[in-house]
Amino acid sequence: MIRRPIFAANWKMNKGPSETEDFARALLPHVQHQTFPCDVVIAPPFVSLAKAAEMFGNVTSVALAAQNCSQFDAGAYTGEVSAMMLREFYVHYVILGHSERRAIYGETDEIINAKMKKAREVNLKPIFCIGETLEEREGGKLEEVLRRQVTKGLEGFSEKDMADTVIAYEPVWAIGTGVTATAAQAQEAHAFVRSLIGENFGADTAARIRIQYGGSVKPNNAAELMACPDIDGALIGGAALEAPSFLAIIQNGTAA
Repeated sequence: MIRRPIFAANWKMNKGPSETEDFARALLPHVQHQTFPCDVVIAPPFVSLAKAAEMFGNVTSVALAAQNCSQFDAGAYTGEVSAMMLREFYVHYVILGHSERRAIYGETDEIINAKMKKAREVNLKPIFCIGETLEEREGGKLEEVLRRQVTKGLEGFSEKDMADTVIAYEPVWAIGTGVTATAAQAQEAHAFVRSLIGENFGADTAARIRIQYGGSVKPNNAAELMACPDIDGALIGGAALEAPSFLAIIQNGTAA
């Protein structure tokens, strides 16, 4: 089965509205009238979603993502943003379970699962992040950690939910460090994650679901990573902050 690759730019806490406009002006000439053999997603901070929606609103080749959403609908949750609010910005995807949310903000598998379900209630497509720390990998716990994250994070999901879900495997030790998992390491982990989806949701769902790699993806390593049979795109951090770099990753990755 041929899965359509997906390349997503996770800007994290970078780029306010004015910088978002600058980025869009740099990228638009390359995406405005072009059809890519992949899905292209940009995830700006909440405050820049309106500007991104304005700049890319008529560009069918680019979709927007939010970097997080609340597990609650509304109410006394200061600082939170609901999934339904995101729909007003023409957001299609939402990144959930990122290692920074897990490690810095204490999000548990149960919290992430509640957010995943809330996203699906309003037809947002989760980009569900999983991955092990260096200590866990060196301790031989890679499969144990991934099995727990996948099983608990996707608990209660239907086959329809899975059809609208993207998984992003991000080894924590490779995020923002400049260290990238080797193609062999990444492929091994992706294949294991796909096998877990098969155990929980069946072979057809496992064959269809897209699994991205994230962790210091750059233009010069995109082709090698994307050539792996179970890697279906990339979730890109620092290298996606500049339009030429992001575009080069997409071009190199889809040429693999």
